[in-house]
Amino acid sequence: MVTRFLSAAVFAALSIGAASASEPPAGKVTVVFDRPIPNIPGKSMKGVVVEYGPGGASPSHTHPQTAFIYATVLEGAFRIKVKGQPEKIYHVGENFVEEPGSVHEVSANASATEPARLLAVFVLDSDEKTLVTPTSQ
Repeated sequence: MVTRFLSAAVFAALSIGAASASEPPAGKVTVVFDRPIPNIPGKSMKGVVVEYGPGGASPSHTHPQTAFIYATVLEGAFRIKVKGQPEKIYHVGENFVEEPGSVHEVSANASATEPARLLAVFVLDSDEKTLVTPTSQ
C-alpha cells in the first residue's frame, strides 16, 4: 500500500504540466523498494526507477530536504542539470548524486528516438512521503 501511494505521488508530481503540447511527454516512475535502514534509526532507503520515452522529461523539481540521492543510468542517456552544476549527459553505467536540498533543474531523456531508464536510490527520513515537489520557474 505504501509503495503504491509513493509511486502514485511521484508519478503525479513528475507529470504536472506535461499535458501541454509544448512540453515533453511525462515519464513513468515506479518505487521498487522502500526499506528502513536498521542501523540508522529514522532513516530509510527508497529505490525509484524513472523511465522516459523518446523526448521525455520532467519539470524542474526538488526532493525532500533530508534526501541524499544516488542515481545510475540503466538504459539510454539522461540530460541532467542540478542547480549550481553544469548540465551533463549521463550514459548507461554512469551515475550522479543529488545532495539534500538540491534543485533538479533538468531531468530529460537525451534522445528523441530511444527510451531512457535510471534507478535513483534515496536515503531520507523514514516519514517522508512526497519524493518530488515541482518548482515554479
